[in-house]
Amino acid sequence: MSKKPETNLKSGKDLTKIRTPHTYAIIFVVVLLCWALTFMVPAGKFSVHQIEYTDSNGAVKTRTVLMADTFRYSYNLNNDFLSEELKDLSDDSATLEEMGVDQEALKEFVESDSSTWDQSQLDDLGLTDDVLYGKYGESMYDTGKKLHKTAKVWGTDDYSGFGFMNYVFEGLVTGDKYGSAVGIVALILVVGGSFGIIMRTGAIDAGIYAFIRKTKGFEKLALPMLFFVFSLGGATFGMSEEVIPFAMIMVPFVIALGYDSIVAVTVTYVASQVGNAASWMSPFSVAVAQGIAGIPVLSGASFRLVMWIVITALSAGYMMVYAEKIRKKPELSAVYKTDEHFRDRLENANEEERKFTLGHKLILLEMLAVLIWIVWGVTVKAYYIPEIASQFFVMGFVAGVIAVIFKLNNMTINDMASSFQGGVADLAGTAIVVGMAKGILLVLGGSDANVPSALNTVLYGIGNALNGVPAAVAAWSMYAFQSLFNLVVTSNSGQAALTMPIMGPLADIVGVSRQIAVLAYQLGAGFVDAFTPVSASLIGVLGVARIDWSKWAKYQIKMQGFFFLMGTITVIIAVAMNLQ
Repeated sequence: MSKKPETNLKSGKDLTKIRTPHTYAIIFVVVLLCWALTFMVPAGKFSVHQIEYTDSNGAVKTRTVLMADTFRYSYNLNNDFLSEELKDLSDDSATLEEMGVDQEALKEFVESDSSTWDQSQLDDLGLTDDVLYGKYGESMYDTGKKLHKTAKVWGTDDYSGFGFMNYVFEGLVTGDKYGSAVGIVALILVVGGSFGIIMRTGAIDAGIYAFIRKTKGFEKLALPMLFFVFSLGGATFGMSEEVIPFAMIMVPFVIALGYDSIVAVTVTYVASQVGNAASWMSPFSVAVAQGIAGIPVLSGASFRLVMWIVITALSAGYMMVYAEKIRKKPELSAVYKTDEHFRDRLENANEEERKFTLGHKLILLEMLAVLIWIVWGVTVKAYYIPEIASQFFVMGFVAGVIAVIFKLNNMTINDMASSFQGGVADLAGTAIVVGMAKGILLVLGGSDANVPSALNTVLYGIGNALNGVPAAVAAWSMYAFQSLFNLVVTSNSGQAALTMPIMGPLADIVGVSRQIAVLAYQLGAGFVDAFTPVSASLIGVLGVARIDWSKWAKYQIKMQGFFFLMGTITVIIAVAMNLQ
């Protein structure tokens, strides 16, 4: 008879059978909690308008932002009030011409039964909710009952209305090729396929062995240097999705040095988000937020540059403390078992596979050239997801052709195709998580400030709560709020558009500079991206490293505490200096 596993005598539970929840299960629980929240929090919305701002390249651009003083809850229309007012309005030809409303169409409309009117009919006339609210204020609503925007249990956008049980599909098909979720899902799959080809060539493994042989005894210097490189990428051009393919290279490399895949994700993705949080010039965060806040773009750069150096150095030091602990005793790693996949591949490589041939060198040089091409494209030509995906496909295809020519691992054209398919399959589960994460936002009603949602109401409530508190407390509260808000809305520019129109004026009221409001935004929006399961980029990197989010969270929650402490100290210093 086999021996039973040891149990905890006090609780009677078999601790060896306790397992952390799967990422899919965690996200589903979050979806349920968000759905429950919409029953308790009424929906609200803001009016929006276009503003102009100067980007980091000096070009004048426009962006749609909310108007902080236009928040209102979602109500039914006060049709009796509107009936009287619209009759009068229908006789005012000058005002209607200014509003762009057809006078004859309005006259015909006001003769109909007002009890049947709804907002969609008014929209067809050009009398949108924003237009009517701007003219009549809350008098246009029946304010007796605040409405909730709660998803049904089942349904789709075009059939019966969105239901939270369809959050996976609806999340996956949200957006377009330029963003989450469709664009990032496609990027992940294309990158996965391309690196499936590259990994099949053996070039990365051979390069790792060659590096280890050449740098024996200097491995400890590699990680901090790489941390600064990826942090610089985040600080200069908002590196995020671009980290996913880099992680495919770095995970086996870092494990070969004696560390684990958590260290690999930290030195790549976390480092890029540290750079993003402490950036002095990111066009996707600092520049947008400063433009919306109405302060000069890239102002305060000297303070932020010092901040970036200090925060990056301290973060790299934090990583090395953990990394050295794992190097000395690898079994302590929470991902020790899942890292066996990478260790076995490295350990079982024969001498033929360890040779660093001309073909391998050409593939690595080609990869370096494409990565430089990508960085140049993002920073100079404003390449984004579609272009980046195309560039990585080129990388994988050319690497495969080189492998066929040099007969690396006896590569054939068919092997290229099957390797691409295998790479796509490896990241298919990660792509699904991206859709699930987007589904959380849909359950909350979406992130559109102009559409009633529980999320807008929460945003408004937090803004009001900060009114009237001491300057230092207000600045720290802004930072805490931005950190929490980023758990749900991970787009840096999207979060800036949602929060800065409120935080900018709020900073004036509580006596802190708008520069500090931007600082609070960027620190919160950057650091938390390394933790939240809603971040499509993080989930993509974790998928590459074969790390379950729940295991990642156990490590990262401690690092988030360290980040939050650094952010708090930075904000307090900025308040003490009266950063302008």
